[in-house]
Amino acid sequence: MAADLSTLRTSLTGLLGDKLTGMEERLGELTVVVKAAGMLGALTRLRDAAGFEQMIDLCGVDYSAYGDGAWEGRRFAIVYHLLSVAHNTRLRVRIFAEEDDFPLLESVTDIWPCANWYEREAFDLYGIVFTGHPDLRRILTDYGFVGNPFRKDFPLSGHVEMRYDPEQQRVVYQSVSIEPREVTPRIIREENYGRN
Repeated sequence: MAADLSTLRTSLTGLLGDKLTGMEERLGELTVVVKAAGMLGALTRLRDAAGFEQMIDLCGVDYSAYGDGAWEGRRFAIVYHLLSVAHNTRLRVRIFAEEDDFPLLESVTDIWPCANWYEREAFDLYGIVFTGHPDLRRILTDYGFVGNPFRKDFPLSGHVEMRYDPEQQRVVYQSVSIEPREVTPRIIREENYGRN
């Protein structure tokens, strides 16, 4: 498979078939959208038949406020960033979770073992559950943390705060005591930019 994007586009259309729901070219890279049902088969084909042997990143996305709230579609997605060393090509694969209330996708740790910690991060920050993951638990927030801080509907100040209580000689959780405030950014005008 050549590094030419039109050739790659044609090859992936034939390779993924009915699993492919969309394809977009931006900034010199190709992004394909794959159905959640049968995603493991499609990703395995990308690794074995198309030569995308490395998954270099995996990230969660919350589309609930995308495009100033004009987004029509599923709320949560996972974006896989794949690399073919043999063909010197990168590919983005976006897969949307079928349910917005309980986002659920299959784990790709059997295809790319490096996905382990990335999936844990997406679970912790977005609440996306990966079935078949060997050890799905929080990785960045505390075990007692309530919510998923990268969701667009998560409050900016959170729900609870923790502090050390010297009288009890332990860490305690309490309701957030921060009063919400609006911060107005300083404006930089072009005529004054870079001057002291």
